[in-house]
Amino acid sequence: MSEQNLKNHVRFVPLYHFFALPMLLIHFAWSIYRWVAAGFSIGGLEWVLTAAALFFGVLYARLFALSVQDRVIRLEERLRYERILPEELRWRADELTPSQFISLRFASDDELPALMKKVLDERVTQRKAIKQLIKNWRPDYLRA
Repeated sequence: MSEQNLKNHVRFVPLYHFFALPMLLIHFAWSIYRWVAAGFSIGGLEWVLTAAALFFGVLYARLFALSVQDRVIRLEERLRYERILPEELRWRADELTPSQFISLRFASDDELPALMKKVLDERVTQRKAIKQLIKNWRPDYLRA
């Protein structure tokens, strides 16, 4: 596995991102086409609704997993903060938004206190902007 950094940290699952989702979207579009071509029949509507349910079910399953992962990351980071942050910064962790927590996890232990202070003081909220501030990348190879 190559060393993770800002440019390559996003995880793509080829069978999910490039096969399953596109195929379900194509199936949904094809179901709409067949429904229209058949003159808006009740059976065609059932196919459209089933195709929509499949597409959105698979999409939301992924989004739900990512939401749970973000909650776990916040918990892990709070434990990490207890270990490495000075007292005055530990209390400020409550000021962080979920996006800030998620982004700061990539900062090395040495760099985290100064970076966290900068993010809070300057109100940097965009995930990408925070990640771009990181000099010593701490990889996360366990992304869902």
